[in-house]
Amino acid sequence: MGSGSELHATYYGANGWLLEFGGLRVLVDPWLNGPLQFPPGPWFFKGDLPHSWPAPEDLDLLLLTQGLPDHTHPPSLALLPRSLPVVGSASAAARVRALGFTAVTALSPGEAHRLGELQISASAGAPVPQVENGYLLEHPAGSLYLEPHGFLAADLPPRPLDAVITPVVDLGLPLAGAFVRGRGVLPQLLERFAPRTVLASTAGGEVRFDGLLTRWLWQKGSPAEAAAGLPADTRLIDPRPGQRYALSETSAAKAAPRAPEPAS
Repeated sequence: MGSGSELHATYYGANGWLLEFGGLRVLVDPWLNGPLQFPPGPWFFKGDLPHSWPAPEDLDLLLLTQGLPDHTHPPSLALLPRSLPVVGSASAAARVRALGFTAVTALSPGEAHRLGELQISASAGAPVPQVENGYLLEHPAGSLYLEPHGFLAADLPPRPLDAVITPVVDLGLPLAGAFVRGRGVLPQLLERFAPRTVLASTAGGEVRFDGLLTRWLWQKGSPAEAAAGLPADTRLIDPRPGQRYALSETSAAKAAPRAPEPAS
């Protein structure tokens, strides 16, 4: 675990991020290789990445928001050392323990955990169907809030943040309605946290989806629409997978590209 004063984020598509708080490296909800499937099987729903990614090296923490396969993707987690510390929702913690991870901390909304200089505060996230986690991450290098389905807990107090990682579109199904609520939550995030940067997440990365469920899936909104509604002092990034973005005030002016190479 290193020291430093800069905050960077690298996107892997879907919900996956590498966050660098100075020298502290946090991998979030990784989907790095192999297909994504939901029960009852690939005929119902299957996702494929445009290419695989190698597991990031020198990680300090695996942070998991949910226990669903697109957040705790078994083939991707298999690339990681089982001794890597993990913080996750109750369902995510149960899944990684079953995979053999040994240093696992389960957080419920309202609970917090500290790793070195990083303070991790869990808040109520999406009910899918059990309530999963969003996270407020605070470190001397920078601060951000992330939640992958567009849910913001009412009891999370206002504070200025460097960035938020959030969907900016709505995704839904007939009868069930929107299960990703990015369009509605974005104004709330702007009011609550006044972030300098909004990173669009969840629906990006050129992932290809197939199966019966995709015939019914609908999307409303776009990153361009979201950007048009931002304050003048807030930027929206529709991230490219593999690109490393500077997020904190000290790092924004001097970040150099350092993208992971796609796996062959």
